[in-house]
Amino acid sequence: MQEKTLLSQQPEVFLDLKKAQQISKEIAFLENKVTAFDKTEKSVNETMEMLDLAQEENDEELLEIIAGEIRGLYKTVEEMRLAALLKGKYDKLNAILTLHSGAGGTEACDWTEMLYRMYICYCEKNGYKITELDRLEGDEAGIKSVSFKVEGDCAYGYLKCEKGVHRLVRISPFDANKKRHTSFASLEVTPEIEEDNTIVIKDEEIKIDTFRSSGAGGQHVNKTESAIRITHLPTGIVVACQNERSQTQNREMAMKMLISKLLEKREAERMERDNDIKGEIKKIEWGSQIRSYVFCPYTMVKDHRTGYETGDVNSVMDGNIQGFINDYLKKSQ
Repeated sequence: MQEKTLLSQQPEVFLDLKKAQQISKEIAFLENKVTAFDKTEKSVNETMEMLDLAQEENDEELLEIIAGEIRGLYKTVEEMRLAALLKGKYDKLNAILTLHSGAGGTEACDWTEMLYRMYICYCEKNGYKITELDRLEGDEAGIKSVSFKVEGDCAYGYLKCEKGVHRLVRISPFDANKKRHTSFASLEVTPEIEEDNTIVIKDEEIKIDTFRSSGAGGQHVNKTESAIRITHLPTGIVVACQNERSQTQNREMAMKMLISKLLEKREAERMERDNDIKGEIKKIEWGSQIRSYVFCPYTMVKDHRTGYETGDVNSVMDGNIQGFINDYLKKSQ
């Protein structure tokens, strides 16, 4: 009897534990922000004292050192100011990103793979962890689509700025005549929702398909149907996961992805004028892009929403996109 009572209490204990973990995570996030502020404030005060000393002694060498310190502090303060702009309900969460190739055939698949590499480089530079969830290879080269999770503080808050259609202009390596081609790929960004009791998914509303995993993962790959694809019939939303080793784990992750997409859809419909969740994914073709990457006849990357641009396209493709993100955050407030 006592054992039965304990078992009946387990769900409540589990929920309390999960809530405690969420609170602990929130506390750690806030403590990190306070620590960073205190550290920066201390550095500013120390630099001001050094500046007073250097001016009194007219020490030009020390003044040059202090100038470098001030530039570094300015950058730190600017980063903190931008982080303070992330006030959305989901900005602190991890993000789930999905890249889709658009108009352009093999060239578009190659462009999708290039963008995937760009975001991997960006995440590595910022200390984010990437986990690939699903991947569909191109027929000849590149990637048709890829979904991946980005884990880290405010991953969604920053990467939501990248949601939209990305346009490439270059001399195609797949064209024997070396003609200039235009290709497109789209990026979807959703927050990773751990739990949301307001989203109810009925069994009859989803269609679940299993298939053999095509990615890395050990001996079970291509031998067991561990990969999962879930179609939400009322909305037509499709999610898939093949990264985990078991069908159960893939199903759990796919359901989490579906809940995130449904929540995003609901929030977008409710808050049409609020871009905190709502993006502007349009048809993946000419005229709907948020950003252009031009490799030929000149080099330039330009964001069509903010006007921010740079001529160093190679640096951008190596993941240096923070300037675009920062400018978007400033101008979208």
